[in-house]
Amino acid sequence: MKNWKFYNALFLRVVLIIMLFFVFLFLIGRGFYYNGILVAFFVILLFAEMYFFIKNQMVIYDKTLLSILQNDFSNNFPDEQKEGNFRNLYLLYETLKNRQQEQTSKEMIYRSILNSIDTATLILEKEDQEWNIFLMNDCFSNLFKVPKVSHWKYLQNYLPSLCGEIEKAGFTELKSAISIKIEQQDLQTFVLQTSHTKSYNKEYFIILLDSIQRVIEKKEKEAWINLMKIISHELMNSLTPIRALSQNLLQIVDQEKLEEEDFEDIKSSISTIINRSDHLEVFVENYRKLAMLPTPNKKMTPINSLFEDCLKIMAPILKAEKIELINEINSSRSILIDKNQMEQVIINLITNSIHALKEKEDKKMFLSSYTENNRFFIIISDNGKGIDSEIQDKVFLPFFTTRKDGAGIGLTLSKNIIEAHGGYLSYQTDEEKTDFVICLI
Repeated sequence: MKNWKFYNALFLRVVLIIMLFFVFLFLIGRGFYYNGILVAFFVILLFAEMYFFIKNQMVIYDKTLLSILQNDFSNNFPDEQKEGNFRNLYLLYETLKNRQQEQTSKEMIYRSILNSIDTATLILEKEDQEWNIFLMNDCFSNLFKVPKVSHWKYLQNYLPSLCGEIEKAGFTELKSAISIKIEQQDLQTFVLQTSHTKSYNKEYFIILLDSIQRVIEKKEKEAWINLMKIISHELMNSLTPIRALSQNLLQIVDQEKLEEEDFEDIKSSISTIINRSDHLEVFVENYRKLAMLPTPNKKMTPINSLFEDCLKIMAPILKAEKIELINEINSSRSILIDKNQMEQVIINLITNSIHALKEKEDKKMFLSSYTENNRFFIIISDNGKGIDSEIQDKVFLPFFTTRKDGAGIGLTLSKNIIEAHGGYLSYQTDEEKTDFVICLI
C-alpha cells in the first residue's frame, strides 16, 4: 500500500495504547494504584500524541485542498512530502497548478489580442443576477476616457447613455446606432452590436462599439487605395512603353545615317505611342465622366416609356445573342428622374447581363418592378454565371472589369447616377441567378 508508513505508525501506536491499557487494568486489579496511575498517564500522553500525529497528516490535506478550491497555487510542496502518503495529493496539486498556469497564459494572449484591435470591446459576466465587467479592452477605455472599472454600476456613472440603452433592452442582443457624449465633447455616433453567450454555467454579454465616422473613413481610405492602384496600373501600362519607345527613337535619330529599317522602326514606334496616348485619353475621359457627373435634370417620366426606349436600343443585340427577355414591367406610374441618365443605367445593366449570358445555352433575362414603403424598385436579372465570390466586393470599383474590352466604369457610373437621384444600386447573386436592384425614393 502507498500509505503503508502512515498506517504502520498508526497501528503501532494503537497496539501500544491497548497494551498499556491492559497493564493499567492489571496493576489496578493487583492494588498497585500509583503504578496504575503512572501507566494511565502514559496512555493519555500516547492518545494525545496519536491525535496530533493524525491531525498533522490531515492539516496538509486540508491546506492543499483549500488551496485548490481557492485557485491559490502559490505554495510549494516540501520535498519530503512529495512521496509516500502525499504522493497522489502532490500529483493532483501540480497537475491543477500547471493547468491554471496554462489558462492564465491563454487569458493573457486573449487580452493582448482584444487590446490590439481598434474596436471598443466590453465583456460582462453575470454573478448572482448582477452584471460585472469581466474585460474592458484598451480601445474602449481610451475612446470613452473610462478607467478600467470592475462593476457595471461604476460604468453607469461614466457612460449613462450606453448603459441605459443596454438596460432598456434587458441585456438582449442589439445592433443599432447610438449617440454617446464623451466627457464635455459633442455627441458622437457609434455602431452598437451586442451578443449573449453561456459557458460553463456562466453568462457573458459582449458589447462592441465602433465609431461610424471611423468606419466611413476606413471604407473611403480602402476605396481610394484601390482606385489609386487601378489608376497607377493604367498609367504605367501606357507610360512605360511610351518611355521605352521614346528612348529607342532618340537612339535612332542620333545615328549619322538612317537605313530603311530605321524609318520602319520610327513609324512603328510613333504609331504605338499614338495608340497608347489615345488609350490614356480614353481613360482620362472615363475618369472625368465619373468625377464630373452632371446634376440630374429630373422630370416626371412614365416608367413604360423609359423601358420602351431602352429596349428599342437593346432589342437587336438581345435577338442576335438569342436571349429570351421576360419583361414584367407594366406600370402606368411616372417617376421623377433624369430620363437620359436613367436610360444609361438601364442600358449598362442590360449590357452586363448580356455578357454574363455569353456561355449559357438557355439564356434568360428578367425585368420587373414594384413599389414598397413609398420606394420604387426596378430589378434586372439574368440566369448567367453569376459574380464570383472573390470579386463581389469590387464590382462597383472604378475601372475594375473582367472583360478584355471593358472600361470598368459602367457599374460605377450607374451607381453614381442612382445615388445622385437619392436612391441606391445593389445586387444579389448565386449560382442560378443574379439580380441588380435599383431603388428610387
